[in-house]
Amino acid sequence: VQLQASGGGLVQAGASLRLSCAASGRIFNTHTMGWFRQALGKEREFVAAITWSSGTTFHADSVKGRFTISKDNAKNTVYLQMNSLKPEDTAVYYCAARPRGGITYSSSYYSSWGQGTLVTVSS
Repeated sequence: VQLQASGGGLVQAGASLRLSCAASGRIFNTHTMGWFRQALGKEREFVAAITWSSGTTFHADSVKGRFTISKDNAKNTVYLQMNSLKPEDTAVYYCAARPRGGITYSSSYYSSWGQGTLVTVSS
């Protein structure tokens, strides 16, 4: 599976953005799709994940209530709706695919990665 992330940009605090991750190739019902982010000088961290078959979701505590992961099976696309953005949300956001095994926050279990899209939130 090849992944293409898009939708990043420069916004002010409190604004919203929607990231998209388009997948080429077959996504199976065993797949879990995730979003991660990496701020400058920091380690990559888990943001959210969704199972392809049932749509079960999990969000990191830092974004719970503000971000929502969703999917469109027909379009082979995963979204990350980001509301009430904060300067600390500034990072490169990556989408990733895990072929099987369910939701996990560990990046090492995701085998396919998109190129990343930069989100910058100004105060």
